[in-house]
Amino acid sequence: MWLTYAKRTALIVTVVLTLLSIAIIFLWWDRPSLDSIDWPTPAVASAANSDAVTVTWLGVTTLLFDDGETQILIDGFFSRPSLAEIVFRRPVDNDVARINYAMNEYRMRRLAAIIPVHSHFDHAMDVGEIANRSSASILGSESAAQVARGAGVPEDQITVVETTTSFEFGNFRVTLLPTGHAPVGWRGSVPLDGVIENALTMPQPISAWRMGGGFTVIIEHPQGTALVQGSAAYKKYELQKIAADVVFLGVAQLNSLGRNYAELYWQHTVTASGSHSVYPIHFDDFTRPFGEVVLPPKVIDNFATTAKWLTEFQQRWDSDASLFMPEFGKPIAIFSQPASEF
Repeated sequence: MWLTYAKRTALIVTVVLTLLSIAIIFLWWDRPSLDSIDWPTPAVASAANSDAVTVTWLGVTTLLFDDGETQILIDGFFSRPSLAEIVFRRPVDNDVARINYAMNEYRMRRLAAIIPVHSHFDHAMDVGEIANRSSASILGSESAAQVARGAGVPEDQITVVETTTSFEFGNFRVTLLPTGHAPVGWRGSVPLDGVIENALTMPQPISAWRMGGGFTVIIEHPQGTALVQGSAAYKKYELQKIAADVVFLGVAQLNSLGRNYAELYWQHTVTASGSHSVYPIHFDDFTRPFGEVVLPPKVIDNFATTAKWLTEFQQRWDSDASLFMPEFGKPIAIFSQPASEF
């Protein structure tokens, strides 16, 4: 009698676990297709136009600005820990081979500054190793500085930014505005909030990288002005006095915050700055290897819905602006893109 009950219970548990596993697998692979996003891709920069300011998107929020003389790198996330390492919080290390490859493949030989928009692992994990392979300065919060120190970056290459501050590198003028991080955590919290208090030596679990302070980055050049918002955070009216030609708009988990929040985010970032071109970033699955661009599962972040909202906001508030879908690794002349038609 007892054995029969035990066998029945074991069978029920096995069936439940099997069904749960199937559901998890289905949800994980239920992803929107990039082909479903009906935005034009920007024209690739022409070799003949060597004087143009170009930007190369390298996944997540990694952006390489280049005017032919000086390069500015936003973030620099090449190592890409696996899903298992992230979920089970296993210690991870910099993928030095991948960092070397990326820096060589995209000719990062004139880096003047590396700017992590905040200090989560998917933004700041590799900044120290990149700085050690160049003479670039790291600009960011005290937490970003601790990441750099953990990698052995000399102190004279580290600049801690606490208030709105501007820097000049060649023909670029870079301004960091403290903004924060979108409340995409549990019950409107910031995920992995807090600061990194000590030099962050590797390896570490991804929970060791704390937000540490987030920035909106304004990059001015004689050819135009670009605004980079790495996280879907905003401050009301903060950008009304800043005229930007181009906005790189972080949209990770914007869908989870609801349409009303997303519309306010658009208004206080794109509309406020008067941009004529908008490039969404941080829409791809950062657990995939460097160079592989796929959208996250719908259950985590339904980018197809977010893209629909952004199109509606563009048509309602900024009909003279264009939405573009950036392509991985392809340099674009951001200040000379033709207008798109919807």
